[in-house]
Amino acid sequence: GADYVLGLKGNQGTLHEEVADFFTTALEGDFAGVAHDFISETDKDHGRLEVRRYWISEDLNTLSETERWKGLRSLGMVERECWSNGEHSLERRYFINSIPAQAKRFAEAVRGHWGIENKLHWRLDVLFREDANRITKGHAPAILTGIRHLCMNLFEQEPSKLRMSKKRRKATWNDDYRAKVLLG
Repeated sequence: GADYVLGLKGNQGTLHEEVADFFTTALEGDFAGVAHDFISETDKDHGRLEVRRYWISEDLNTLSETERWKGLRSLGMVERECWSNGEHSLERRYFINSIPAQAKRFAEAVRGHWGIENKLHWRLDVLFREDANRITKGHAPAILTGIRHLCMNLFEQEPSKLRMSKKRRKATWNDDYRAKVLLG
């Protein structure tokens, strides 16, 4: 199968906690006895300083249920520290990966993942006003997100040179165009 670098979210319960605990403990002990790779990147522009630190390790001993993740080979953590306009922020994100513990490769995969995720989120919000959606009960939010993704994919496949927002509007008003988008 294809390699993966999967970002973990707090709602993924035990796995997120186990990976976070692994890195918290490793950091506290300065990674003593923990095989790992590390890389750091610094960006400075327009009065903003950002430091990104990437740790990756193939030490999976503290995880339960590793068999659930086919090809699981490493754990990763990204720490993003930012100083801007007198403000300071620190965020950590955790990952499970099928790639070896190579920090440079991990950093490239994470940057690509964030870029795609940010672009997708921006498009969903601009085209479908996703952030303004107030539906929160049951499975409805996930179902609507799936429908929005499907619509966006269908609009991308429709060959006309119209902007995505115009395609969405035209599909709302024109039954023939909507059928063309749906049926290809």
